[in-house]
Amino acid sequence: MTAIPETLFTDLPLKRQGKVRDIFDFGDTLLLVTTDRLSAFDVVLPDPIPDKGKVLNQISVFWFEKMADIVGNHLVTTDVDTYPEICHPYRDALEKRSMLVEKADPLAVECIVRGYISGSGWSSYKKNGRVCGIQLPEGLKESDKLETPLYTPSTKAEVGDHDINISFEQTIDILGRETAEKIRDLSLEIYNKGAALALEKGIIIADTKFEFGMLDGEIILIDEVLTPDSSRFWPLDDYAPGRGQKSFDKQAVRDWLVNSGWDKTPPGPRLPREIIDNTARTYKVIYERLTGGTL
Repeated sequence: MTAIPETLFTDLPLKRQGKVRDIFDFGDTLLLVTTDRLSAFDVVLPDPIPDKGKVLNQISVFWFEKMADIVGNHLVTTDVDTYPEICHPYRDALEKRSMLVEKADPLAVECIVRGYISGSGWSSYKKNGRVCGIQLPEGLKESDKLETPLYTPSTKAEVGDHDINISFEQTIDILGRETAEKIRDLSLEIYNKGAALALEKGIIIADTKFEFGMLDGEIILIDEVLTPDSSRFWPLDDYAPGRGQKSFDKQAVRDWLVNSGWDKTPPGPRLPREIIDNTARTYKVIYERLTGGTL
């Protein structure tokens, strides 16, 4: 496996490099190329995860199709033959890890949905019984399923910065009531459908985040959807409240980073080969189990 930490398409019109995706501007459309970069705690780490970009891209395509009856999305095609001709020399690098999308205006809020109490939500609950300012019942255990999924939006940070949790009222101030309510309702509907489908495959989606944009006056789903980078996936057959869970995502990387003593500021530390290899295998397992396909 050869990892692609960054694109080297010197003659393509690079618009920006995100934490994971390199974005190229072709006027009415954008080419999103999902690299094998790995970010944790909003910092891009120095070691890529082989084929991770292919997994993220293909899982997003899978979910875009599944959610099309709920909300439109920005996907135009993943067929490299129909990309602008200037892209064709890079076919091998683009296959399975890229998509041509319509150019939407991103909304300045990340839409986080939590179906289970874990991670930062659990840490917050232990302190004051709240998650992102929302009061929860007493007596919850780590990894408990919440009676109703929580919508906890945040700001969208630039590379190297940290997202900031905000209240729903603040999203109204940013976006207006109608748009704020619409993306909240869409986020919960998409999460509920995705969580139900994943459960049939033996996977719990504990939490996730979505991004939306405006195109021709309509709200559409953009970026990535229910991937191991944007979600916390747990194996159903090992699920037990009252402890942390095994995961199909990058939680093993997060755990290693926390135990390493790293202060969560750039630059991130180098990862051990075992962590890199195990994470690569984990990403492929979740792809195969969710979609039934192979890379």
